[in-house]
Amino acid sequence: MMNAFNIINKLNRRLLSYILLCSIFFSICSTLIQLYSSFQNDLRLLEQRFDNIEQSYIPSIATSLWDFNEPLLAVQLKGIVDLPDIRLVKISNDFDYQRQLGRTDIDAEKVVEYPINYSDNVVGKLTVYADYQEIYQMLYQQAGFILLNESIKIFLLTFFILFIVNQIITRHLFLITTYAQQLGSHNSEDELTLSNRYQTKDELDDLVDAINIMRMNLNSEISKLGDAENALLALNGDLEVKVHDRTAMLAKSNNQLQQSFDDLTLAKDKIVQSEKMASLGQLVAGVAHEVNTPLGICVTSISALKEHVDSLQAAISSETLTKSFLVSKLNLLTEYEQIIERSLIKSVDLIRSFKSVAVEQHTDPEVNINLAKHVNNVVNTVKTIFKTKNYRINIEVDETLCLVTYPSAWNQILTNFMVNSHIHGFENSREGEISIRFIQENGYLTLLYQDNGKGISDEVKNKIFEPFITTKRGQGGSGLGLNIVFNLVDAKLGGTIDNITVDKGACFKVIVPIHSS
Repeated sequence: MMNAFNIINKLNRRLLSYILLCSIFFSICSTLIQLYSSFQNDLRLLEQRFDNIEQSYIPSIATSLWDFNEPLLAVQLKGIVDLPDIRLVKISNDFDYQRQLGRTDIDAEKVVEYPINYSDNVVGKLTVYADYQEIYQMLYQQAGFILLNESIKIFLLTFFILFIVNQIITRHLFLITTYAQQLGSHNSEDELTLSNRYQTKDELDDLVDAINIMRMNLNSEISKLGDAENALLALNGDLEVKVHDRTAMLAKSNNQLQQSFDDLTLAKDKIVQSEKMASLGQLVAGVAHEVNTPLGICVTSISALKEHVDSLQAAISSETLTKSFLVSKLNLLTEYEQIIERSLIKSVDLIRSFKSVAVEQHTDPEVNINLAKHVNNVVNTVKTIFKTKNYRINIEVDETLCLVTYPSAWNQILTNFMVNSHIHGFENSREGEISIRFIQENGYLTLLYQDNGKGISDEVKNKIFEPFITTKRGQGGSGLGLNIVFNLVDAKLGGTIDNITVDKGACFKVIVPIHSS
């Protein structure tokens, strides 16, 4: 019991603190109330003394002062000064008579002046000075007594309360705590009981019953947990085997997937390269067809020219040459020479444009170009692919704009746009209109490419830039044209490309940063 009643016990210490705080608070309040009541009583007694002076001493002092009875007056003043709390008395009149009795070095807290009348004549005035020193001293003594009395009561009350609480609650809580701390699997069958309890149950008995029920439930749960643990160990063994087998299968599948991915990547690279070469092959075929026409004219004109030269030589040899014959032959020779010159110039221009585009298809340096000249070269070269169609191509670009960029990238972009318009947009149509517009603004170059063809179907519109997306599957379409354009714009030119919705046809907007020359 003494261990449980130890003041170090947290519950006892807390209870003691609360009791002391409450007791001290109420004791202080009670003491202050009692002291205030005593102080008010003392002030009322002091007021009664002043009333007594006015009623009892003033008439006799007036008689003594009228009769100039100094000894009696001194006795009367002495009687007033001897009253409690009265420290000084002064008397004076209009004839410069003054007399005082008492301490003059006090700090008076109450001063009262009384006029002295004798037979309706004012013969002087009496001034009485009082302080509260005796009142305060009595209050200090009373406060000390009250506090001592309260302290004794608080001590006794606290001791008995702690003793009673310990007997009724604390010692049992200490026993319950010790039982709970020592409870384990080795002694879980021991029942918790409290000694010296009443027959009527209270909250402590309910707590003991709850702990015993919890102990029995824990025993049951421990038994179930043991069975579950054994089952879990067996399951873990099976899971480890399954995980090992599935990990091996997954590793094998990953290797197969990686190999398939590598094969697809290689196939894609080959297809992209083939697409680029196919584009270049189309340009070669178109340019070859275009060059054949002026060169054929040249061959025909040279043959005709040779015949006329031979006839002119024959006329000279036979000495049948006339002036009119010579003039006609010279005119014909001049006409054929002009035809041959025009055809050769056209062939040279076609070959020069093709050479510019073809060389840039395989070289990727970032160089300074005149954009208008480059775009016209590309368009003139690509036009050879659809020479038999009547397409109208509108080009809007600043003739003076020069910039540092990748010419081959723009070759591929414009070529793929125009080829797509030819194959998809203008399918089964001999006429069409293509608009190519370049705008330079705020350090960016914007390309707006638009045709008035059939447009892009909804099934591929949202994935038009993905690889292998085409509406010509099995008809020669690889689905890589716009994917190549997207990669060129995004990776090489560092820009963006969007498919713009228009009322008719297809429209693409390309925005890239530029470096002016």
